[in-house]
Amino acid sequence: MRRVFLLLIVSLFVVLCLKACIRQDVPEVYLENNYGSSIKNIDYPNDNRNITIDGVDYIQSQAPIGKFGGELIVSTIGEGPKTFNPCNTKDATSSSMAGLMYDGLLTTNPRTGEVVPQLAKGFSVNGNEYTIFLRKGLKWSDGTPISVDDVLYTYWEVVFKGFGNTATRDAMMINGKLPKLYRIDDYTVKFVTPKPFAPFLRQLTYPIVPKHYYKPYSDKGLSVFDAFLTPNTPASEIVSSGAFKLKEYVPAQRVVFVRNPNYYKINKNNERLPYLDKLVYLIVGDTNNEILKFEAKETDILSIRGANVARYKMKEPVSDFYVHNLGPDTGTLFLVINLNNRKNKDGKWQVPRIKQSWFRNKAFRTAVDYAIDRDGIVKNIAQGVAEPLFTAESLNSIYLNKNIKGHERDLEKAKEVLESSGFVIKNGQLFDSNGNRVEFDIYTNAGSLDREAIGVMIKQDLEDLDMKVNFKPIEFNSLVNKLSQTNDWDMAIMGLTGSPLEPHDGKNVWMSNGPLHLFNQRTPNQKYDDRLYWEKELDEIFEQGALKLNFNERKPFYDRYQEIIYQEKPIIYLYSPIRITAIRKKFKNVFPTPLSGLIYNLDEIYIEGEN
Repeated sequence: MRRVFLLLIVSLFVVLCLKACIRQDVPEVYLENNYGSSIKNIDYPNDNRNITIDGVDYIQSQAPIGKFGGELIVSTIGEGPKTFNPCNTKDATSSSMAGLMYDGLLTTNPRTGEVVPQLAKGFSVNGNEYTIFLRKGLKWSDGTPISVDDVLYTYWEVVFKGFGNTATRDAMMINGKLPKLYRIDDYTVKFVTPKPFAPFLRQLTYPIVPKHYYKPYSDKGLSVFDAFLTPNTPASEIVSSGAFKLKEYVPAQRVVFVRNPNYYKINKNNERLPYLDKLVYLIVGDTNNEILKFEAKETDILSIRGANVARYKMKEPVSDFYVHNLGPDTGTLFLVINLNNRKNKDGKWQVPRIKQSWFRNKAFRTAVDYAIDRDGIVKNIAQGVAEPLFTAESLNSIYLNKNIKGHERDLEKAKEVLESSGFVIKNGQLFDSNGNRVEFDIYTNAGSLDREAIGVMIKQDLEDLDMKVNFKPIEFNSLVNKLSQTNDWDMAIMGLTGSPLEPHDGKNVWMSNGPLHLFNQRTPNQKYDDRLYWEKELDEIFEQGALKLNFNERKPFYDRYQEIIYQEKPIIYLYSPIRITAIRKKFKNVFPTPLSGLIYNLDEIYIEGEN
């Protein structure tokens, strides 16, 4: 990767320091991988270059030159995006679609995991000072210049003030303090953190938004900003910077993006990318419809469930698609238990006191863990195309605690720990020490067939302990509302995306005051001392681990947090699918990686034979 630095006098020093700063938290795991022949035999292009033409600082793709035109059609499960505001996304669909339209100052190299320039032309790091050099001559999709004022607005008035999703603001805080931001000149800004901060560069991948378009809404307050760029917003009004801009949204049917003619990435012929004219998301109800759409050639990409892998692999040689093995999923799938012991505004307990006594009992959670048949889930649902998961970090995380070996299903041990805590079985029913029948609900999002199947299996596993389990798949938005607003739930089967390169991205999940601290969410007026003792240690880990700059110094902190979650079991991890994806053979410049998936480089992908 070529990095351009303006301070030529110290360029050698900066480059050496910068490579050390980045490489120290990205071991060689992503430079060489063994995730299947479909990936390891791919001839990847060289890294992008910076090139200036007529005063415009472009990114020049080094991928083979393609042909312009055509469309790529993908599917998305659920009801479609909830917002097109990249600052306010809280679900994977909205995040991925907003990500098409808005770029950050920096991004992640899809193969090596290095932090590299995007809207920025270059950057330098000197202790706790991060200087960003913005590209010159870039324009928003409406033709307005992209300037340093957009950067200052994005961080000063959106991120730092807590507008939209506060995850980035929270992750940037060090001992409760945010970084300071300075305008150096028309194309240079400097961030100064209270202390040297290992995850900070990755926080600068946050999408930069257009001040001239967003400020009238943020000036009216949080509620107006949060409602800004709903799916009902006319597509022609939306101003963006990414490779694609919104063209059309038809609720429950499709989302259509078209190429942004002002995009700042070019090919080796100095022609503006992307090659594709159009990118279409078809909104499908569930994974069965997703398969039907692909087999009817209505879509071009399919994420293949374990049960179908062998069939698609056998069909591949005589089909119009390739099958790629992308390695373990970068996210995690789990059963989360509600440890909340708080009251609603009306004075009623959010979780009934009887259930609190079970869920906050470590022995009860341990019994649940040992009763779950992960091997059965892998065999029957994933058809062996997965591995059992016991850690809060994904199996391909560079911070994975490999000393956590997990365990097999052990009903006898589960019964022993229950009995040791006063639970008794009478006439095939489990009761607590006060004579209360053990009965609770497990929720998941309807439409995800794998999660629904997992729910059925876990219900059966726990009924082997004579518990009464009510499994309730519900609409995704209703599930999110239960978990994040009303707190009227017992257990839930959920998944979270994650970064295999930076555990600090999970701060909002593990810090006791984090908005995604699902298992024990605090209310604004809750005292900090109400934390469970191990929650206090998690808080300390995520405060201190980010201040260690060397990978070898940081890893013990994150090893310990995984130990705590494994021991205390507020979240019980289930399994990690191997990502198998099919794509039509007509699409070229497809360079899948375990880190970034299949179509991270949509701006470079083209259709063979298009004019």
